[in-house]
Amino acid sequence: MKTGIITFLLIMAITTTGLAQTNDTMKTFDPAFAHTVYFWFKNPDNKSDMERFEASLTTFLKNSKFAKTNFVGKPPEATRDVVDGSFTYSLIVTFESAKAQEGYQNEEAHLIFIEECKDLWEKVIVYDSFGIKQ
Repeated sequence: MKTGIITFLLIMAITTTGLAQTNDTMKTFDPAFAHTVYFWFKNPDNKSDMERFEASLTTFLKNSKFAKTNFVGKPPEATRDVVDGSFTYSLIVTFESAKAQEGYQNEEAHLIFIEECKDLWEKVIVYDSFGIKQ
């Protein structure tokens, strides 16, 4: 039994490692500058609003010339008092520098996304931060 479990885990580790190494589109997180955005929708349960937002956001991030990595999320069901799950979507985008982030603010892909979706949200909060050297 132990040998079977160990063999299974070993095969999974090799397979996972192989997939990670062959994925050329994988981008490495850049800790130089992070741009974190929280969106609160006017109608947070509206499925067509969510589909429209996600489609526009996907197109925008795919066409951004400045964003290095990105993460789009929705809040999990909060299990602790310190977790704020009141937002509809979160977006984390990393940049190689503050200057690259400034370029992103004015690029066409970003401006089109804002124009297409600005009527969906009632509130947006942005947190920008530089990475600390460790």
